[in-house]
Amino acid sequence: MPAVEIDTSSCRGSSSGPRSTSRRPIQWGQEELARITAEMAAVAEQIASGSDIKEAIAILDADPSYQLHGTDELKAWMQGKADEVISNLAGTHFDIPEPVRTIECLIAPTQTGGIYYTGPSEDFTRPGRMWWSVPKGITEFGTWRELTTVYHEGVPGHHLQVAQTVFRSELLNRWRRMDAWVSGHGEGWALYAERLMAELGYMDDPGNRMGLLDSQSLRAARVVLDIGVHCGFKAPAEVGGGQWTYDKAWQFLRAHANMAEDFLRFELDRYLGWPGQAPSYKVGDVSGSSCATKLRPARVMPLTSRPSTVARSTSAGSVSTRCARPSWAPEARRSTRWCWPESLLG
Repeated sequence: MPAVEIDTSSCRGSSSGPRSTSRRPIQWGQEELARITAEMAAVAEQIASGSDIKEAIAILDADPSYQLHGTDELKAWMQGKADEVISNLAGTHFDIPEPVRTIECLIAPTQTGGIYYTGPSEDFTRPGRMWWSVPKGITEFGTWRELTTVYHEGVPGHHLQVAQTVFRSELLNRWRRMDAWVSGHGEGWALYAERLMAELGYMDDPGNRMGLLDSQSLRAARVVLDIGVHCGFKAPAEVGGGQWTYDKAWQFLRAHANMAEDFLRFELDRYLGWPGQAPSYKVGDVSGSSCATKLRPARVMPLTSRPSTVARSTSAGSVSTRCARPSWAPEARRSTRWCWPESLLG
């Protein structure tokens, strides 16, 4: 199977999307894993001089400053972080309509594990909600692992993305606002949102940074695993090469994701039974970043200038932009507003 390399003509509104080249996605995934692992090792050194990644994670797990006790504390922490980022980013990095500025954080009635988001009702009488599904018997929670997920599910991730789309009734029909969903687009945006928060300085704490990187490592690992298994490529040398087996897949996943065994078992079963869905997250993330790099010079305008639309000329041609999306440059944290091409919003 040829690799996916992003065709940046999609930045001009083309429906062609990613196109095939001679470069294999597995090669990209392995390179990305090597980069992330090196960065995790550097962060481990910041956490405790001389420690490796596993040792640094054990230190974080034992650190009371990252611990929450009970679901009441967990719910309050989620709500506080979600409200904080909306307050900080609205009017500086994003135009956030008033109804979208409300998100409700709840403990889910299920006990399957993980955090997920449900969108608002069309009239916003029911707000967008972030849910934490707490497995039975779990009462202790580590925030260093989960802060990046709060940004993924809330703002600037799925809540901003989904609720903003629901709000745009003047631009989009009901099906596009309420029902349409493509993993590469939707999850790609949420992965980008995690990195954006790091660019904006919200993940500077070494523990929180380690949580972000471990999450990124999982996403890169499943590109290698999912495509390798379902397309019949050889397993990496680190697990013995040759044909993929369940045991080799488990060994590979465990080596590149420092997460609970039950969660990773669920993840592996998901990859084996749902080909292509998990890698689509990272493909969407890479695609959005590619478009952003190409369009970056065209988007800056003073904070005091708030037209609903502006026309800008870029190397990709003349595009219409609306100030509804975030900055891609950390140095512009408080002084500029950035715009996203209309062609990418649908």
